Amino acid sequence: MCNIFDYDDGDYLFPLGDDMAFDSDGDMYLRLSDTMALDMDDGEIHFVSGWDDEDD
Repeated sequence: MCNIFDYDDGDYLFPLGDDMAFDSDGDMYLRLSDTMALDMDDGEIHFVSGWDDEDD
């Protein structure tokens, strides 16, 4: 798995599996689609560079 860039924060997300990730601040993210993630701490939707599927 590779790191995912968060365009809204200018930070990287580090995947924990197919649908979860965290950033350098420790915020947890839930994958909504290949290019969107939900910040579980504040409920905001973030646009991300792309979330690779393990099946691809």
